Amino acid sequence: MKQQLVVLLLAAIVVPASAQNDVYLCVDAQGRREYRNTGPTARCKRVDLSGVSVVSPTPVARPAAPRVAATSPADFPRVNTAEQKARDNDRKRILLDEMKVEQDKLTALKSEYNNGEPERRGDERNYAKYQERTAALKDDVARTERNIEALKRELGNLQ
Repeated sequence: MKQQLVVLLLAAIVVPASAQNDVYLCVDAQGRREYRNTGPTARCKRVDLSGVSVVSPTPVARPAAPRVAATSPADFPRVNTAEQKARDNDRKRILLDEMKVEQDKLTALKSEYNNGEPERRGDERNYAKYQERTAALKDDVARTERNIEALKRELGNLQ
């Protein structure tokens, strides 16, 4: 897969095969690799393209494969009903625990938010900082409410 990607990248860079432009592999400080057609630098090295075939990037039309009903093999492991029920109960317990944590978090956030007028802290002498914290609290309250709604939907799907 990586080789195909490299060949496609090289094909995109070496558009006219007859021009035989030089290609350079550049690696940045984070280790990301990039192919370029610009001259060598301290972090770019020339790539030898001899023996590389340039493939046309135009896709080839292929006939659609016939659809086959998916069936699992006979030796495919199956989970018995009791084990599946135990897994479902574990999932429900985990979701309920997450719901409790989110509800406690929402209660604390709403208390601190105080209907859009949180108590000002000593480090907020600048009113803009106070407004930023108020906006962040409002976003946190909304996000936590969305999390609770998503957990309720998940729990509803289990029952």
